[in-house]
Amino acid sequence: MAGQLEGKVAIITGTGSGMGRAAAELFAREGAKVVGCEINKARGEEVAAAVTANGGEMISLQPVDLSKAEGASQLTTFALDNYGRVDILYNNAAMAYFDFFPDMTYETFSKTMREEVDIVFHLTREVWPHMVKQGGGSIINKGSIAARIGARAQGALAHTAAKGAVVAMTRQLAAEGSPHKIRVNSISPGFIRSAQTEPFIKDPAVMESLSQSFLVQRPGEPEEVAACALYLASDQSGYVTGADFLVDGGYTAV
Repeated sequence: MAGQLEGKVAIITGTGSGMGRAAAELFAREGAKVVGCEINKARGEEVAAAVTANGGEMISLQPVDLSKAEGASQLTTFALDNYGRVDILYNNAAMAYFDFFPDMTYETFSKTMREEVDIVFHLTREVWPHMVKQGGGSIINKGSIAARIGARAQGALAHTAAKGAVVAMTRQLAAEGSPHKIRVNSISPGFIRSAQTEPFIKDPAVMESLSQSFLVQRPGEPEEVAACALYLASDQSGYVTGADFLVDGGYTAV
């Protein structure tokens, strides 16, 4: 039985760990030819090897810095040289820097913008004309619940601004992509298990406090975000564009 992405070429950024790795593994199981990338050479190579060993098809480029236009061009060329097309672009990779506003420097703010907003702009701009030429595609941007809510316990001004921009960009790209059959959606995860969140998850007091804000009272798993991405990448979501999907255990609902 053919997978949901059989024969499609999918660029997924930041595949070395967490949500990017989960998406690479799931997309490959569903038949996609996965083009991954990483800033960390060892992690990128390890994931590509693991996916291939499990019967999937994946190549990966690393190290590559997608916050720069030349990095985005390098990755797009890598995908096209190997597969000749790009059907799916999942802008997963991002890095945020935190500080409370009175202490936040412009460098902290602008670095977050480069690594959460510019990273989406550059790669989407590179892939876009190829999707137009081939008659369509699906672009998925990773937003965050930070695009919708503030945080009293964390200095998240740069991160909220950046993810707000990504979600807003998604709607505009959907509008401009419509004539070309390019669908553009975003996923906004909440508290998802990762290397960064694991110390909080292991602290019972922290989790007891946090879980009171979740309708699903546990951390989300990277595979649950990947499942949403799979839906948006597949033909099953053919009537979905310009939408932001919350994968947050109900955190923003109440």
